[in-house]
Amino acid sequence: MSQSNINLPPYLKALAVLLLMIVIVFILIIGRSLLVPLFLAGLISILLTPMSEFLERKGISRILSTVISLLSGLLSILGLLAFIVFQVASFGKDLGNVREKLNTYLVQIDGFILSNFQIETGIGNGIDKNYLIDWVQEHGSSLATFVFGTIGSLSMVLLLPVFIFFFLLYRNHLTLFLSMLFPRHDKEMVKSEILILRKVVQSYIIGVLKVMVILAVLNSAVLLGLGIKHAIFFGVFAAVLNIVPYLGPLVAVVLPLVFAILTKDGLFYPIAIIVAFQIIQMIESNFLTPKIVGGNVNLNAFATIVGLLVGASIWGVVGMILIIPALAVLRKIFELTDATKPYALLLGEEKNDIDFLNE
Repeated sequence: MSQSNINLPPYLKALAVLLLMIVIVFILIIGRSLLVPLFLAGLISILLTPMSEFLERKGISRILSTVISLLSGLLSILGLLAFIVFQVASFGKDLGNVREKLNTYLVQIDGFILSNFQIETGIGNGIDKNYLIDWVQEHGSSLATFVFGTIGSLSMVLLLPVFIFFFLLYRNHLTLFLSMLFPRHDKEMVKSEILILRKVVQSYIIGVLKVMVILAVLNSAVLLGLGIKHAIFFGVFAAVLNIVPYLGPLVAVVLPLVFAILTKDGLFYPIAIIVAFQIIQMIESNFLTPKIVGGNVNLNAFATIVGLLVGASIWGVVGMILIIPALAVLRKIFELTDATKPYALLLGEEKNDIDFLNE
């Protein structure tokens, strides 16, 4: 018996797509405690897969290679977090030197506002030194709590290594499962596409990490040359923020800029930081990222900004971090079939339009 296709009116199709999007967003919000570590574990496990495969080729069992890869990844993450916590906690030692200069700026700003707008702000009274030191030391020591709050609850942090372990252990099993979801297609072809997609994600993540390391070295070298305290921390922090397009580089320059204003005399140092960071950002966007990351997963500015807003509204800071690689992978998936290629075109750069028109 032949099955007739049901052709829905366009407005019903649009309504169905809208309802599906609402359901997906609702599930993402409600299931945050489970889905956030699941998504993070998926990205990290893809990154650790080459190490696990290398160890297995050396004759190490799948379980042992998984454990070694997992411990290596966790130690790297914990090392980065420990570095950030200790660096932020050390800021309290420098506050005694910047308090008087900060109060001088506040008095000048208060006088300017009062003389030009006749508004009494009260900021000219200055900031109490002991209060400022106590506040930063208190919040600097509790930065680990803030990091856990950004990622989620402690249970989510505990789930992350568990998910990574099982993703690495059952990666072939999961590949076979995905291939069986498409019974009308050749299983070997589906497996090949999955492996290609995994390699694309691997190259994307590794490329981003390489760019971050280069940016950390360049940023730190510039700040060290200018004699800015905590230059390495500022350089690494700016490189990490670069993972968030457009907003990240803008926020990254603010912290060393303010610190230079409060600790250095004259406008040379703040201006030099702005110029240097702008040059480094131009090198990153025009040379480093195209050469190292590649153009296969490039997203246009509109899709990136909308994605950042959606990610932030659903999952907060961690959503802004996860949404970019998720959209990049989604764009690559859309390119696999003719029916979904228009969505890949919507997410991609305008310079790639000619490639779609020629196909």
